[in-house]
Amino acid sequence: MHAFDVLGDPVRRRILELLADGELTAGAISEVVRGEFGISQPAVSQHLRVLREAGFTTVRADGTRRLYAVDASPLQEVDAWLERFRGFWEQRLDALATELARGRRARDQRQQDSAGG
Repeated sequence: MHAFDVLGDPVRRRILELLADGELTAGAISEVVRGEFGISQPAVSQHLRVLREAGFTTVRADGTRRLYAVDASPLQEVDAWLERFRGFWEQRLDALATELARGRRARDQRQQDSAGG
């Protein structure tokens, strides 16, 4: 399955967002996702299986619990694809950073003027 096919589903994206903060049990993931999306536990398990089989997550047994974690390797494919578009927003972010710096300098200058004058 192509990375964008996996990431195209909002439930799977949400699971990855949850796992970005660290390892979670299948039960904890299921509880959040079921509450947010109103889907059944078997449906959540199916999404976890897709993520695991596509290489986006790893799973390890801890007694009777299954702990899931992000495997970032497939995200490199997404990052490589985005690379050709990155310039569209990086230029704008650079311009924003310049404007923010100008605003800070102007504010600092006004504060100095009012404190000294």
